[in-house]
Amino acid sequence: MISKTDGTAALLQRVSAEGQKLPLEERRNFLKHGLLLAGGVITGGALSANARAAAGNLPPNVPAWTRSLGPGVLTEPYGKPSRFEKHIVRRNVPWLTADRIASISFTPLAELDGIITPSSLVFERYHAGIPDIDPEQHRLMIHGLVDRPIILTVDDLRRFPGTSMIRFLECPANGGMEWRGAQMDALQFTHGMLSCCEWSGVLLSTLLQEVGIRKDAAWILAEGADGSHMSRSVPLAKAMDDALIVYAQNGEPLRPEQGYPIRLINPGWEGNTCVKWLRRLEVGDQPWYHREETSKYTDLLADGRARKFSYEQECNSVVTYPCPEKPLTEKGRYEVRGLAWSGKGKIKRVDVSFDGGVNWRPARLKGLVLPKALTRFGLEWDWDGGPAMIQSRAVDETGYVQPTYTQLREARGTNSIYHKNAIHTWRLHENGKVTNVQIR
Repeated sequence: MISKTDGTAALLQRVSAEGQKLPLEERRNFLKHGLLLAGGVITGGALSANARAAAGNLPPNVPAWTRSLGPGVLTEPYGKPSRFEKHIVRRNVPWLTADRIASISFTPLAELDGIITPSSLVFERYHAGIPDIDPEQHRLMIHGLVDRPIILTVDDLRRFPGTSMIRFLECPANGGMEWRGAQMDALQFTHGMLSCCEWSGVLLSTLLQEVGIRKDAAWILAEGADGSHMSRSVPLAKAMDDALIVYAQNGEPLRPEQGYPIRLINPGWEGNTCVKWLRRLEVGDQPWYHREETSKYTDLLADGRARKFSYEQECNSVVTYPCPEKPLTEKGRYEVRGLAWSGKGKIKRVDVSFDGGVNWRPARLKGLVLPKALTRFGLEWDWDGGPAMIQSRAVDETGYVQPTYTQLREARGTNSIYHKNAIHTWRLHENGKVTNVQIR
C-alpha cells in the first residue's frame, strides 16, 4: 500500500520495487498509477488535467507524438525555440524608464545554460530606438589624427583579417536598482543587463594601422548611427589592445537590436562604450566629454565628486539556481549554480555561503574559463528544508575580491547607480521559495 504522505523519491522507489513483482500488464497499470500519484505529491496532492493527460505518454507506454509524422524540412526557414519554452524571453520593468524608445530589456539568466547567450535573448539598451539600416548604404568613417582617412563599407571590413572572441557584455547600471535598496524579486531584473556572446569582426588595431595614427593621438570617439548619435570617448590604448569592430554575433550577422550591421565591442568595459550601429571613429588627442560621459555614465561619490571614465566592469557573481525564478521543490541534494565574470580577466575562484557570509565553501569552476567572459560555477549541497542565506563571492586573476555592500558603499557612497558588484544574497525559505535580501 502506497500513501500520499510518502516523499516523492521514496514513493517512486517503492513504485519501482513493488511493480517488479507483478505480471507485465498489471505492472504497467501499477507504474502508471504510481507515477500519477507521484505527480499528485509534487503538485501538492491534487492531480492537474495536464498530469492526467500526460499519463498515457509516460514509459512504458508509447508517446502520442511518435505515432504520426511531424513537419518537414524548411517548415521554419529560420529556426525558433520549442513552443514549450515560450516563457524564456527578455522582459522589461515598465516603470524603469519613461518610454520604451529609450529603455532596456533584461536577459533571462535563470533559464540559460552554458556561457553563451542566444542572440535573441541578449539584453537591449536604446537611447533612440532601433535604426533600420541597409548595410549597402552604411559606411564606417575613420578620420581625425590619422595619415590616411578612410570610408569603409561592410564588405570592405570583411576583407580584413578577422577574429572571434567570447566576451561578456554588461550595462554598468546592471543591479543599479539594488544600489539604494530597491530589491527586485527576480534574477532577471537584479542581474539581467548581462550577456555573453561570441563576437566576430576585425580588431580595431588592424584598422588603425591601416589609416596610420599620428604621434599626438591619444583618444578615439566612437559614434553610432541611431537617432541619438550615441558616442563615447575611448582611450587609444584600449583601441590598440582588444577592441573589436563586430559584424557577427554567435555565428550570424548582428541582430538589429545589437547594432546591425556593425558595432564596437570593448571587452570587459561598460556596455555603453560598445557603440552600436557604428558609423564614425574620430582619432583625437583628448576626450570629447559628450553627453554620455558627463551627464550620464559617471559615478557620483558621497563627497560630490564623480568618477569619470570608470570603464572597467569589476569582478562580480550571482547564484542562478536557486533563485526567485527557480525555487526548490523538496528537501535533498542539489547543485547550486551560478555565473561569475570580471572585466579584469579570468575568474580564479568562487566561494559559496549558505549562512549569509559567515562560512564559505569553494565552488567548482565549470567548462570554459576565459578572460572577460561569463564563467559557470557549481557546488553540491544537501538542503535539509531549513532557511538559508545563499551568496557567492568571486575572485579574479588579479586578486580582486568581490566586495560586500558595506565595503562598496564605504568606497562609493549611495549616489551612484553604476558598477554595483556587491555580494548578492538570496533568502531561501522553508517552503523552497527564494526572495531577494541585502546583507550589509
